[in-house]
Amino acid sequence: MTDDDRSLRKHIANLLDGRQAHIEIGAVLDKLSFQDLSKQPKDVPWTLWQLFEHTRIAQWDILEFSRNPKHQSPDWPKSYWPEDKGPKDEATWKASVTSFRHDLNDMRDLVLDCNVDLHEKLPHGDGQTILREAMLIADHNAYHLGQMVLLLKLFGSW
Repeated sequence: MTDDDRSLRKHIANLLDGRQAHIEIGAVLDKLSFQDLSKQPKDVPWTLWQLFEHTRIAQWDILEFSRNPKHQSPDWPKSYWPEDKGPKDEATWKASVTSFRHDLNDMRDLVLDCNVDLHEKLPHGDGQTILREAMLIADHNAYHLGQMVLLLKLFGSW
């Protein structure tokens, strides 16, 4: 592995963590209280739970597409957005956070694996690469984490 390849992998891993120009994911998760998850301000189309769960589902789907040629994505957009305003209970919330962190770590590990060619087109895709999928997760997570921070500010929790 070249120094350039090592450097690129490290930059992408850091981007996935939410460092650099974006909020660190852990900082947002630490601020999310169970009580705030189902609050929905007037004229806002979603709750913190819906935003987070959507982000988790999309991240999982992108990860699975990246590593499993037989993966079937859920129906878009219905299966990517929960209808419930909040989780059933705290156990559901904790399981969602655990799943999100696990999948994020798995994508990080995939990016850092020197046996994975970041630039090779996925044989089951239509031009996607692991590099592109990792950047898609980082971008999508940052977008929705920014929305979550805005809601937290509206709630006075940030």
